[in-house]
Amino acid sequence: MDLFEAVESTGDNQVAGWVQTTDGVRLWVTIQGTGRPIVLLHGWTMSSLFWRRQLSLADQFQIITIDLRGHGKSQDTPRGHTLPRYATDVREVLIALRLQNVMLVGWSMGGSVVMEYWNQFGQDKLSSIGLVETAPAPMSPAPWNTHKCHGDNADAMRDNIKAMLDDRTTFTDQFANAMFLSGQAPSHALSWMQREQLKISPQNAAAIYEDYANRDYTPVLPTITCPTLIVYGRSRHMCYGPSTGRYVAGSIQNSRFVILDKSGHLPFYEEPDLFNDALIHFMHQTAP
Repeated sequence: MDLFEAVESTGDNQVAGWVQTTDGVRLWVTIQGTGRPIVLLHGWTMSSLFWRRQLSLADQFQIITIDLRGHGKSQDTPRGHTLPRYATDVREVLIALRLQNVMLVGWSMGGSVVMEYWNQFGQDKLSSIGLVETAPAPMSPAPWNTHKCHGDNADAMRDNIKAMLDDRTTFTDQFANAMFLSGQAPSHALSWMQREQLKISPQNAAAIYEDYANRDYTPVLPTITCPTLIVYGRSRHMCYGPSTGRYVAGSIQNSRFVILDKSGHLPFYEEPDLFNDALIHFMHQTAP
């Protein structure tokens, strides 16, 4: 049975379509290029469009993006907004596309999905991992943690959710701007970034944010044995930055740590050439 339903094709090995999960949710998946697969996972309330500056990598690798359930073009559903279910969704996409030896890259909350994938499935179908501006425990009291929920601050989590529910337009505007090192998103980016954030319903966004904020993957990090690329910026307005990156890299034995100095929470978007070069170099170093 063909588990991937292709509905769009632009030629040149570019196709997009649906994968239906075992609990009946349709996920939007795009595939570009051929070669070793790199699967890119976006962050909270974002979408696969945030990886648009990595699509040039399709001339060397197969680039696959997934809109997590409820996000982007994927089906709006009230079900399954937990990191364990998101990780299961990712594995079901890998199965549907018959992928092996995948580099699985997660940004921000997407990095937590990657850590949960490893927690559940280990290295099954993976050759390597990428963690980009992410944290294993948003509520950790440890000094490396720069998240606003630092120190088991559940009130900060609830305040963040309330701000989003009360005024989503203002919230998405502030959130998009804070992701950039300067604290101001370029005008050409702000409108589409706001639009993508608004595609997930506020109830679903609140559900997955609460689940994400309460997770602790610090015990998982030392169990990761495959090659891992760790990339962080120097965010002044939003987590996470070098302190978190150094902790994550120090917890994974077989890791390479990269700091992009002119980026905030979006190193792959603010410095795409350097980010892409680091990814290409890492892929060549870890070729089977």
